[in-house]
Amino acid sequence: MATRTKKVTRSPKKMTNKKMTVKKMTKRAAPKRAASKNGATKKTDAPRITYSNLVLTEQDHGIYDAAVGHAREDLGTHYKNIINGVEVDASSGAEQSHASPADTRLVVSYFPKATKEDTLEAIRAARLAANEWGRTSYKERIAVMRKAADLMVERGWKGAALMAYEVGKTRAEGIAEVYEAAEIIRYNCDAIERANGFQYDLVSPGKGQRTRSVLLPYGVFGVISPWNFPIALLTGMTSCSLIGGNTVVAKPASESPVSAYFLWECLRDAGLPAGAFNLVVGPGSQVGETIRQSDSVDGIAFTGSYDVGMHLYKNFATTYPKPVIAELGGKNPVIITEKADLDLAAEGVARGAFGFSGQKCSATSRVYIDKRVKGDFLERLIDFTSKKITVGYPTERTSFTGPVMNEGAVETWQQAVEDTDRAGGRVVYGGNRIKDGEFAHGYYVQPTIVDNLTPDHRVFKEELFVPFLAVQETESLEEAMRLANDVQFGLTAGVYSQDEREVQYFYDNIQAGVTYSNRRAGATTGAWPQNNTFGGWKGSGSTGHNAFGPHYLQHFMREQSRWIVEE
Repeated sequence: MATRTKKVTRSPKKMTNKKMTVKKMTKRAAPKRAASKNGATKKTDAPRITYSNLVLTEQDHGIYDAAVGHAREDLGTHYKNIINGVEVDASSGAEQSHASPADTRLVVSYFPKATKEDTLEAIRAARLAANEWGRTSYKERIAVMRKAADLMVERGWKGAALMAYEVGKTRAEGIAEVYEAAEIIRYNCDAIERANGFQYDLVSPGKGQRTRSVLLPYGVFGVISPWNFPIALLTGMTSCSLIGGNTVVAKPASESPVSAYFLWECLRDAGLPAGAFNLVVGPGSQVGETIRQSDSVDGIAFTGSYDVGMHLYKNFATTYPKPVIAELGGKNPVIITEKADLDLAAEGVARGAFGFSGQKCSATSRVYIDKRVKGDFLERLIDFTSKKITVGYPTERTSFTGPVMNEGAVETWQQAVEDTDRAGGRVVYGGNRIKDGEFAHGYYVQPTIVDNLTPDHRVFKEELFVPFLAVQETESLEEAMRLANDVQFGLTAGVYSQDEREVQYFYDNIQAGVTYSNRRAGATTGAWPQNNTFGGWKGSGSTGHNAFGPHYLQHFMREQSRWIVEE
């Protein structure tokens, strides 16, 4: 078990630390599922919780506050990596710590700083476990994974609270992320169950002969995940690997290892065999590169930056082709026509741009708007942002968004503001770092909106991953579409228009894997299992098939054709 070191910590505000049992803390649950005849669980008609419809009650707020108190008690815990089901230190004995972006005086965790040797040991463990787990029937595999999803929901408030400290995620976004992770598991379990394990009888080639197509696991998958959705994204890639019959060596971001440990605890307690999931925390130069270079790793699932993803994509397979399932970020546009509902557009753009401080690969980052309504739109956008987009400590219920992740993110944001000024642009809202009082100890910046830049300025081209939105006026829908597509990315995009022909033109011409029209809850954000799929085109994704969809899980498996002669 992880060991804990008592230490004195401080926080911007005194937090509730109510004594509450686990049973009481987990009273709020995701949609109930009923047992079927074969023991599998199936969804009922209970309302489904998503980012856009999650509303916390007073009881929920109380449960969350109690979970925050418990999470606070765990700050400074010394954790261990997981290899072959055993908690282990790094072979070097070194540790790495992570301070909270909300308050850098708080050390969230200490983890062993894994080396190349540690990673190779994890790969060996995964390889040894691969044969048994891969030969386990898909029904047995999904029984384990569905149990893990149930445990994730039962422990959801804990997961949400730890993400507030670890990555600065607000309460609503945190609890929704845990529900999302559980729903991802359930969706993929349902997908393989519907397809009967992806086993298909083909047309018989002749009397006494039959042929079949079956999908089988590759063996060992390396899963490399980012910090911005530390539970949901790691869970998504891991669940597809495991459901498909592969074993996993997981390298989470060094900023969010406790969230990865949360997933491990759910998998362990659900009965996942030792070695099927191995957790190795450490620098990319040691852990990530060892995974990439190993001949014993059969596939990589990656979510993160374009540069790292392309490095993996180009350099992973050397002896023979191997899958790299990668999501590489976005530079997501919104088109607003003269026929748009401007109040709806203003709310959707603000929520899409500044949710989680713009630290989503799907975040709205650029707006192309008809010049005849630009002034009215900006007035509405600034009004909504000033009144509704509240920056604050992530555990406070009044906070719409919290800090950015680290000093590097602050510098990226600051450089964008300065470059706007040097280029003759105009900051129409924001542009200042927030340092008042206790905010001086965290990475807080104002949501920022800029205007009057040329459309080839770098803030229209580069993924910034901070709360920074650039607005560009256009002469026509055609010009807006050309500018929207004129980037290397193609992840998400949105349009606002009350004209059905304009909306259809958008869908017919936009180069993006995830598209929205007239969405209030977020112009370019909000994908959810079963509601809409998520994945990118061009420099935003490697497979051409989206997660949460009917074609994604199969990328973690390979086809074998079987010709069987019967006596």
